[in-house]
Amino acid sequence: MRAVIFDDFGARPEVRDVPDPVPPPGGVVVRVEATGLCRSDWHGWQGHDPDIHPPHVPGHEFAGVVEAVGAGVRAWRRGDRVTAPFVCACGHCPACLGGDQQVCERQTQPGFTHWGSFAEYVAVHDADVNLVRLPDDLGHPAAAALGCRFATAFRAVVAQGRVAAGEWVAVQGCGGVGLSAVMIAAACGAQVVAVDVSPAALELARRFGAAVCVDGSALTAPGAVAAAVREATGGGAHLSLDALGSHATCVASIESLRRRGRHVQVGLLPTAQGRPALPMDLVIAYELELRGSHGMAAHAYPELLRLVSAGVLRPADLVTRTIGLDEAPEALSTVDRPGFGGMCLIRPW
Repeated sequence: MRAVIFDDFGARPEVRDVPDPVPPPGGVVVRVEATGLCRSDWHGWQGHDPDIHPPHVPGHEFAGVVEAVGAGVRAWRRGDRVTAPFVCACGHCPACLGGDQQVCERQTQPGFTHWGSFAEYVAVHDADVNLVRLPDDLGHPAAAALGCRFATAFRAVVAQGRVAAGEWVAVQGCGGVGLSAVMIAAACGAQVVAVDVSPAALELARRFGAAVCVDGSALTAPGAVAAAVREATGGGAHLSLDALGSHATCVASIESLRRRGRHVQVGLLPTAQGRPALPMDLVIAYELELRGSHGMAAHAYPELLRLVSAGVLRPADLVTRTIGLDEAPEALSTVDRPGFGGMCLIRPW
């Protein structure tokens, strides 16, 4: 099969012919019809994930068709249309047995623990726990957009953030996960403040329901972004999400909150980049709540899929660029730069 592969961290990725995957016991091989390009893939390419050992094929948010089924798989057959969470759970550890597969103790992750979906085929472990059947009315591009960023944002806003209608929600960073969070929070009846440095990203945030957009490129003084959010919200957001994953956006998210507000960390903060100095004085004085959010388990997808089928949520609208495998190496190496806004999808075929 053809795949995007890199031979060392930071080395230029290239498209090469590599062996087709075989289905592991209990797993399947999926023919990839669409796969998202995510900032997490860039982190992996940079060497920020200890599970990755080059040569490596990235990619972790995909949709496609089951091509081959391994021994022991009960629920899936060749030809089934599927997607999967980026966290593939074992199904047997205490976390999984408690329903928290997104923090599985023995999780696997396509594109991290094994070769991923920037390829014509990808292997998925423990298929009966991890595959999600796609509704007939949901195309592969929209389903691929769900895989990491939209599903992650859905759980971050609804479950971890406990958003309520009428609340102010601040979203720091309007890439794929941030724009997803804007759309989801607005659909829940919240008033959204979107923060980004890209005019294109902020324009999409307005289209998806943001009531206020803050251009972070014009607010370079320490604390200026948080002050702008507090002013726009009349004292601070009830809920704020760092959807980018940087020291600056993490701190700004916390400082944007009103008393007893809730911060949810969604964007990755790799330890290789150091740990941010958080304003714990505010956390104590304002009784702030800090939570993480790490994807969403496969069993939680039906609620999200119902809202998508009803047209309440529109992940396909987030896809603003579609490329082939040959364009993916350049796109991966530049994903950390401000760009076109929205999500980029790769179509391998």
